Amino acid sequence: MRIANLTAVIVFVIDQALKIIVVWWLNLAERGEIDVIPPLLNFRMAWNRGVNFGLFSGDADALRWGLIAVALAISAWVWLWVRRDAPAPRTQVLAGLLIGGALGNVVDRVLYGAVADFLNMSCCGIENPFAFNVADICIFVGAFGLVIFAGKDKPPAHPGGNSP
Repeated sequence: MRIANLTAVIVFVIDQALKIIVVWWLNLAERGEIDVIPPLLNFRMAWNRGVNFGLFSGDADALRWGLIAVALAISAWVWLWVRRDAPAPRTQVLAGLLIGGALGNVVDRVLYGAVADFLNMSCCGIENPFAFNVADICIFVGAFGLVIFAGKDKPPAHPGGNSP
């Protein structure tokens, strides 16, 4: 459990610190874009009011609070599951990635009404029109990893109790 909590805190702090540095200190919110290592890494300001890739991004306040509620519910469920089952460290790290990322985006929605996305990466002649943030990466890796690895940490049960 400690591993999941520590991972979640680290992800949350890194996500929020980078948003403060890039969006506010480097003034990306007003500048709109900063080329860092074009085209591989650029900062492109995007206020995401919807879900992934801006889907369902209406200005409805109900959607904002609904997404906050969903993120908090999923985070609480994953945290309770890790607390109850005490999975292997790998699974705890994945859970922490998901929880920390989700809470980072929740804070954005509460403070700004939208998630601050700013990372943009393109390569090999393919221009990526989307922006994302560290929290998004952690949510994706955590959720994908939990789907792949959760439940595989337990040793196989031996039916009958005795081995031959």
